[in-house]
Amino acid sequence: MILTGASASGKTAIAKAIEARTPAVARVRYFDSIGVPTESEMTARWGSGEEWQRDTTLKWIARLKRESDSHRSPILFEGQMRIAFIREALDAIGMQNAHVILVDCNDETRATRLIKHRGQSELTNPTMMSWAACLRKEANAEGVEILDTTKVSLVAAVQCISDRLLHTFVSDLSDGESGK
Repeated sequence: MILTGASASGKTAIAKAIEARTPAVARVRYFDSIGVPTESEMTARWGSGEEWQRDTTLKWIARLKRESDSHRSPILFEGQMRIAFIREALDAIGMQNAHVILVDCNDETRATRLIKHRGQSELTNPTMMSWAACLRKEANAEGVEILDTTKVSLVAAVQCISDRLLHTFVSDLSDGESGK
């Protein structure tokens, strides 16, 4: 399962809660765990931040495919990725059964979380809000599930994702046993 979303949407909090409270539900992987280069490094090496994100998404998804092939338990992958890049990566490795969820919230909630909870007021800018809107538009166009955390508690969001992980894992096991 893949959680994407803009900063302060709740995706990392959900992933960390699953990892801490119910580690048997899934192996959790974080896009940013590899490190994020500076904007100038992204431009120098990849041509743009967007190309860095695309290339890194492709590499991450391929890595996760190799990992899933060697283990039977589900993987929960979270990060800020364009859905188009996720789809491209999944298509490149022939993985059609990955469940992608956009974790989202309204701009007011995002700003509150960034300022009060994370101390990152510099991220409450038009660029971040446009990024969130871009992901929302892309999710709607692609038919990707959206988990709106604006009025949902962390406990409820964790339960929602945990339920989907378990459902997806059971479905995958059933498909494997039936030869699909």
